[in-house]
Amino acid sequence: MSGQDALVVFTPSGRRGRFPLGSSLLQAARSLGVDIDSVCGGRGICGRCQVLVAEGEFSKHGVTSCVDNLSPVSAVEQEYCATQPMAPGRRLSCSAQVLGDLVIDVPSSSQVHKQVVRKAAEALDIELDPLVRLHYVEVQEPDMHDPSGDLRRLEDALDFEWQLSDLSCDVLVLQQLQTALRAGAWKVTVAVHAGKQIIAVWPGFKEHVYGLAVDVGSTTIAAHLCNLASGEVVASAGVMNPQIRFGEDLMSRVSYVMMNPGGEVEMTAAVRAALNELAVDVAAQAGISPQDILEATFVGNPIMHHLLLGINPVELGGAPFALATDRAITLWAVEIDFAIHRNARIYVLPCIAGHVGADTAGVILAERPDLNDKITLLVDVGTNAEIVLGNNQRLLACSSPTGPAFEGAQISCGQRAAPGAIERVRIDPVTLEPRFKVIGSDLWSDDPGFDAAVAATGVTGVCGSGIIEALAEMYLAGIIRHDGVINGDLSARNPRIQPDGRTFSYELYRATADAPPLKVMQNDVRAIQLGKAALYAGVRLLMERMGVQTVDRIRLAGAFGSHIDVKYAMVLGMIPDCVLSEVSSAGNAAGTGARIALLDQRARGDIEALVRRVEKIETAVEPRFQEIFVEAMALPHLTDPFVELRKVVKLPERVAINNEQNARSRRGPRARAPDAAA
Repeated sequence: MSGQDALVVFTPSGRRGRFPLGSSLLQAARSLGVDIDSVCGGRGICGRCQVLVAEGEFSKHGVTSCVDNLSPVSAVEQEYCATQPMAPGRRLSCSAQVLGDLVIDVPSSSQVHKQVVRKAAEALDIELDPLVRLHYVEVQEPDMHDPSGDLRRLEDALDFEWQLSDLSCDVLVLQQLQTALRAGAWKVTVAVHAGKQIIAVWPGFKEHVYGLAVDVGSTTIAAHLCNLASGEVVASAGVMNPQIRFGEDLMSRVSYVMMNPGGEVEMTAAVRAALNELAVDVAAQAGISPQDILEATFVGNPIMHHLLLGINPVELGGAPFALATDRAITLWAVEIDFAIHRNARIYVLPCIAGHVGADTAGVILAERPDLNDKITLLVDVGTNAEIVLGNNQRLLACSSPTGPAFEGAQISCGQRAAPGAIERVRIDPVTLEPRFKVIGSDLWSDDPGFDAAVAATGVTGVCGSGIIEALAEMYLAGIIRHDGVINGDLSARNPRIQPDGRTFSYELYRATADAPPLKVMQNDVRAIQLGKAALYAGVRLLMERMGVQTVDRIRLAGAFGSHIDVKYAMVLGMIPDCVLSEVSSAGNAAGTGARIALLDQRARGDIEALVRRVEKIETAVEPRFQEIFVEAMALPHLTDPFVELRKVVKLPERVAINNEQNARSRRGPRARAPDAAA
């Protein structure tokens, strides 16, 4: 160290430089391009620029660092600590001055581009780099000798203090600017979008603004409120999509529009009203106003995407399934009547194809199969299954018409996942007796105290995960044959197997004084077969196009993927054979993708480039789809051996079937692929 300056090294970046004694650490850091946060412009108000002195001899840097080489705690820091205690050893870099050689650690919480660590089950951390940033400034008051307007003086302050120049500003900001400046005694906080546009001004110091990531599903709309400064999810909420009253699946909603001109206006109004309710809900949970939400991102399937934006979806109802646009869209919140801050920006992720939407783009962004050399299969199951297959060399995608059976719809005893619904099933292969668990209780049905535990809700139906497990267990126990027929020959072994017209049923839950029985009917089995065969056929088409016989890993996205036991999904042949340890849930990956796009502006460019790389396969016009579909109707499959599955599950031996019962079954529902647009 010379008598006039000192060496300062910042970690973890390793950037270093010599600075005059008395320089503030924040100024030193910024001159070196060190990633360190601040909203208040070095006034000691926001507390985001906290650092820590590393003490000791650092031979690597040629520095001996100690706390005495930093100025004593200032009055500004003492005032901040009076209301916001700091961790031991922390200092505000805007207030602390260099008195000697130093090694300064910048914690991740003080970095602008900090990482937001997600749950271990999720694939990547989110790099925090939001488009909306807050800047606190002090603006020169007007006087008779300076005729410049308030906006010009605000822009001058932003340029001087934050090096933000050539900013634009619309009339919505101007309408509130003068009031904010005078209410704040010429001290205001400014929200700037993408470093280019002033979108809001508040009097005084404002520390936090928020963003909303929304997954508009055909059944459920889910929203996550995030603090744009920390990336933290501060509130989440979901609501049933009110468009269900126009049709439970996507194509029934398109049909409603076709048969009722102007119906798209009704559905757009319904979904937007639900979004506004969600915004109020999550804001109330976080103790803020919806006007504090300055940014929102949206994902959804193509039909939900179009209806959200007020676009008539009828072109998606038939070949060639033309999208109005496959590009990402940025718009003002007021353009979709979204009751958050009136100057908030909305970003809608790009769609991929006519039935592969922005929700699939969100899944790709969350999972990033393009960064891995393993062949990865991504499946997001709903009334349509969106499927992505690929690795860092190639990505393919398609949609397959699975129908609503996996969600408990079109199942005689089916219901949505709610307290009282059977969600887990086990069947004794010897006695053929079932036991089960219902949502809302941790007890199995044969555990002591089960009846008391479920007395409040009762046993009301079977949800999606429950019907998958029930059918898989029935197959493993021999109650269902590989062709999907309930084996009536077993009725002599257990009275739960009961005649039902020309076919048979299996009584999963016996009637009580308060509730009817819950039975798995032959038509229920067929509904699941149709859905799983369509899903498998879509996957197999992609595998054939990719030129692979197996996949290395499978990720199941969405609420269905979060609750299903992957072993049972494979037993039924919903997904291709794979090492079971490589099959896992991706959670609400579409919503996670929306959150990534909200919190990291660079991710938007990434996904826009990625979707242009995706090869789209249209199952509706693929000649092989029907052939693959018919083979996939069998359990788990007519020809695929499922070698990996057989290592962990003993599959029943197939037997020749030519009895009268099978003849009856053939007179029942036919094995026909669902409408590819459904």
